[in-house]
Amino acid sequence: MTQSRWKKRPQQSTWGDFGPDDQLGRLNLLTAEKVLQGVAEVKTGKTFCLSLPLDLPGGTAMNPRRPPPTLNATRRGEHPNMTYPLSRDNAQLSDIICDDTVTLALQYSTQWDSLAHMGQWFDVQGNGEPEMVFYNGYKAGIDIVGETDFRAGCGCSQGAHLGAKALGIENMAKHGFQGRAVMIDIKKHFGIERFAFGYQHLQQIIAADNIEVRAGDMVCFRTGMDEAIYQMAGTPDADYLATHFAGLDGSDLALRQWVEQSGVVALIADNPAVEILPARPLNDDFYPSHPLHDLCLFRLGVYLGELWHLSELADWLSDQRRTAFLLTAPPLRLPGAVGSPATPVATV
Repeated sequence: MTQSRWKKRPQQSTWGDFGPDDQLGRLNLLTAEKVLQGVAEVKTGKTFCLSLPLDLPGGTAMNPRRPPPTLNATRRGEHPNMTYPLSRDNAQLSDIICDDTVTLALQYSTQWDSLAHMGQWFDVQGNGEPEMVFYNGYKAGIDIVGETDFRAGCGCSQGAHLGAKALGIENMAKHGFQGRAVMIDIKKHFGIERFAFGYQHLQQIIAADNIEVRAGDMVCFRTGMDEAIYQMAGTPDADYLATHFAGLDGSDLALRQWVEQSGVVALIADNPAVEILPARPLNDDFYPSHPLHDLCLFRLGVYLGELWHLSELADWLSDQRRTAFLLTAPPLRLPGAVGSPATPVATV
């Protein structure tokens, strides 16, 4: 038991609710019963791939810190191990080998954010001294460790990049990520104009489409941005994307309360942040740049899925007058990673 990590927890948080050393957050609500609820939504056995090709959006126009993936062959001595005939080594062997590597920004394309992706300055000890902490009080420089220690303005070298020693994406993978999900089709109801999607918009769609959101569900938000990214074929028009398509209003207090009270496990969108950015400040003092990330990853332990390919599924569900489906969406079981590409599958 490591309750000494914090004495004071943030408002609207689940810190400690699942145990003092919990690293799963709301994923604890994704139980065997929830998996069965998801399976019960399967009527046809039809499946949809909810991942973009992992080389989209293309380039770095959407995020200069995340380059596209680069494929290379492994090496067999001085030769690339790609279409390599083993007969070069032994004339009796008929095999031809292909083996490759990838250099990949883990959050370049269709992705999951782990609970280690974003923390906050917060006074966890209640002594008036904010610390750099993450969900459930796990600490920067101790539990999540990079090359540089930025605590107290230090900017000192910390040596090797150790990554997320706590809250890493492998916890999500080990638990398994499969259950009931619902579709909120923003494009169908509001088109593709850019606006901050708040609680009133959400309730309008829930009522119009007769959607039931249950505790332990995953909620998908289709804006139509995935279709635009596809059509841009690896050369994204950043100006167009930045002036179209909705994003959740992370500063909408009623929407924040709904996320807290609904018991949802994950919020998923076909845009690059789920929420609209830049966001309205939550207050006039000291506030998060990403208020929905703050609420979900830092406070509640709710996972965020970004840049998913939702439109094909959303159109099919609309045609069938359905909104719920079975979602299977494990991340890579990569210890220490703070995010992961995903190839989610919806089964209807």
